[in-house]
Amino acid sequence: MLAGLSIRDVVLIDRLDLQFESGLVVLTGETGAGKSILLDSLGLALGERSDSGLLRPGADKATVIASFEAPLDHPLWLLLDEGGVEIEPGEPLLLRRQVSADGRSRAFVNDQPVSVTLLRQLGESLVEVQGHFEQRGLLDPKTHRKTLDLFGGLRVERTAVEQAWARWQNLRTTFEAAQEKLANARRDEDFLRHAIEELARIDPQEGEEEALAERRALLLNAGQLLEAMQDALTQLDSAERPLAAAQRRLEQMSDKAAGRLDGAVSALGRALAETEEARETLQALASDGDFEGEGLQQIEDRYFALKDLARKHRVEVSGLSDLHRDMSEQLAAIDSGDAELQRLEKECGSAEALYWQAADALSKRRKTSAEALDVAVNAELPPLKLDKARFRTAVEKLDPDQAGPSGCDRVVFEVATNPGSPPGALGRIASAGELSRFLLALKLVLAEASPVTTLVFDEVDSGVGGATAAAVGDRLSRLAEKRQILVVTHSPQVASRGRQHWHVEKQADQAQTVTNVRVLDSKARREEIARMLSGASITEEARAAAAKLIGVPE
Repeated sequence: MLAGLSIRDVVLIDRLDLQFESGLVVLTGETGAGKSILLDSLGLALGERSDSGLLRPGADKATVIASFEAPLDHPLWLLLDEGGVEIEPGEPLLLRRQVSADGRSRAFVNDQPVSVTLLRQLGESLVEVQGHFEQRGLLDPKTHRKTLDLFGGLRVERTAVEQAWARWQNLRTTFEAAQEKLANARRDEDFLRHAIEELARIDPQEGEEEALAERRALLLNAGQLLEAMQDALTQLDSAERPLAAAQRRLEQMSDKAAGRLDGAVSALGRALAETEEARETLQALASDGDFEGEGLQQIEDRYFALKDLARKHRVEVSGLSDLHRDMSEQLAAIDSGDAELQRLEKECGSAEALYWQAADALSKRRKTSAEALDVAVNAELPPLKLDKARFRTAVEKLDPDQAGPSGCDRVVFEVATNPGSPPGALGRIASAGELSRFLLALKLVLAEASPVTTLVFDEVDSGVGGATAAAVGDRLSRLAEKRQILVVTHSPQVASRGRQHWHVEKQADQAQTVTNVRVLDSKARREEIARMLSGASITEEARAAAAKLIGVPE
């Protein structure tokens, strides 16, 4: 419920801090006193469009804060979580809006900056304002289908339709993608078969490019390598004799050197052994055939064939094996594509049938719920002086291509205000006074279904008086047992039923004119209702009548 409203520098309001009670809260005052400014201020905090014209003359910004208390199961907590607002469920909720002189506005929830869109979503979940022909709440046909589902308790059926729709659409998307993929593959089928045959014929192997490049480089330099090895062998032959002679000479003298020549003798021995090993290695390399150039042509043919094939398919040579596998899989998909498409088409058809089955079941329940809603609303109309009027919930089948996650029905609340006249849309047929009473009757019936905690009625009693006004007051009082109701009224019969009574008045001096709002105690409340009964001159008879009205048991 709306717990408080703080307003700073909005039109004629300098500073106001209002604390609201639960139940029926009435606002009265002379025409032009500023009651509409209060509603505009509340709308600003609820995310309605801002305008620099709302600023009080001379102010640099306007600020409105609306505080709310909401139950833990209210959908607003999910909205806050999705919007990234950190607030513990159950905490008081503060919606704040600031408008600067240049028309720019900022929105906050519990001092955390948020988008105006999120603020509006929160506001719509908390408060519904019913004014003269404002296309919000029940006057917006877009809300009628969901409202009917809430009234009928059709959450399970609606969820089944939403899930069936999601599965059908997912399968249809998969089927259409598979169709397109297969069509594209079939356009390339001849190319695929030729490319696969070519890849299979060449049969590229893992790491083959590097091996061929190494072998090719070896063969290309075979002559120079053989010449170098032959020169090395000749040099080794020339070096071996001096090394052997030096070793023999030192060995002859070693017994006379007291072991000092042993290291040198060992080193020469190792040098001779290494020289022999080098000779044997070079001789083996020169005679093993690796440097024979007869295979160079075959190596180059294979090497450049792989290079050309990789260039043709715009891949690296190392990617030819993967390309061969991928193309083979594509061809296999073409060969088995019809069977896969048939399977997907069958699944898609089954999902579609399940959707229409769930949608038809929901449609039948909606029609039953619509009949119950019509009976309940029409029963509320005679006491509201709408006994000749008729309310009807039209449930019409949509064209198949217009069906969606909410089913296959269009739901519109319609009214006929005179016998024999055709029903029409609620917001177009009823006059201002009739509209407010139609909305009141609807709200009475729908009170349990809506998550909205606060309802605001702007002059719901317009154009009625006497017994009809008393009936309006009675029904507002009944509705206030389940929801907080704020009503702007000129009817003493309605005002007398309020649990809390606010009086709006305009005060002027030589410097400025301001709108002030004060809560009335029992005595002031009697005086205000007496004024509403008698006009400018309050008589004792009016005071007695006011006391009698206030004393009517709630």
